[in-house]
Amino acid sequence: MPITLQDVALRAGVSKSAVSRTFTPGASVSAKTRAKVEAAANDLGYMPNVLASSLTTGRTALVGLISNNFTNPYFLEIFDLFTRALQKEDLRPLLINLSAEEDANRSLSMLRQYNVDGVIVASSTLPPDFAKVFHDAGIPVVHAFGWSSDTPGTGRVSIDNTEAGHLAAVTLIDRGYRRVGFLGGPQSAATTSDRLDGFCAGLMAHGLSPEIQFATAYSYDAGRVAMTRALDAAPQVEAWFCGDDVIAIGAMDAAVAHGRRIPDDLGLIGLNDMRMAGWDRVGLTTIRQPAPQIVAASVDLIRKGIADPATLPQRVLLPCTLVERRTLRARP
Repeated sequence: MPITLQDVALRAGVSKSAVSRTFTPGASVSAKTRAKVEAAANDLGYMPNVLASSLTTGRTALVGLISNNFTNPYFLEIFDLFTRALQKEDLRPLLINLSAEEDANRSLSMLRQYNVDGVIVASSTLPPDFAKVFHDAGIPVVHAFGWSSDTPGTGRVSIDNTEAGHLAAVTLIDRGYRRVGFLGGPQSAATTSDRLDGFCAGLMAHGLSPEIQFATAYSYDAGRVAMTRALDAAPQVEAWFCGDDVIAIGAMDAAVAHGRRIPDDLGLIGLNDMRMAGWDRVGLTTIRQPAPQIVAASVDLIRKGIADPATLPQRVLLPCTLVERRTLRARP
């Protein structure tokens, strides 16, 4: 039979409520009572029932981790970081895959069934109403890796995507490229428009403007299809800024299939610095998002937001940096 709270109370010679307080974070219990309860629990092999405790405290320590980017290997790296960081804070991630679900209210219903304490939206492609619906329901929300300024009351953590686009433009100009293109992710994503705005502004300062193409998703296949289309539509382009590494890798294979040598015939720069970008066969020059820092800041915000939702309307912007590898030519 499973060991119960009552069994521990009898062994320790204390009340059931004393045992409950001992295993409730922040509850008041004397050092002497705590020692007796912990010794009894250790002798009996007792482990507190977290779900049962949540009925008393009203807190589940569950955090909904929501995304629709499961086909992008970069986000698998991000989910690994998030689950580790949340568990370190004694929070339990509830991973929600919205790849085939685009209804914010249905997602809210699912999260309410589990009585989550907070939500982290880890996506740049989900519509702004996802974060808004959760916030309006009284659930603390942090939007990581992308956001909309139209979503009030949420924590928001990302790089400055406009600055990332500007950095890509400056990098290509510095390498002597003048006929350049932008191959973004889905056109509806706020991060895509921000990166394009920064890219265009950086080029405009030098009297240049880009060819523009969009991939239908942040995926290898979408990047390959989009670059195949771009090579036919704008063969004069010397270098492309791809708004995501996995799109850039698909674009690279499309270019090679068309007989283009990289970087001799065509330059490519990505964004994210996913692990695959550094593989020997890939060697993608890219702009690094500091994913560990974005995740750490997001978890810190959701932890504070669960304790006090009034702390959440914060915007955290983190710097991005260039990582040089082999897909751009050397400076002239």
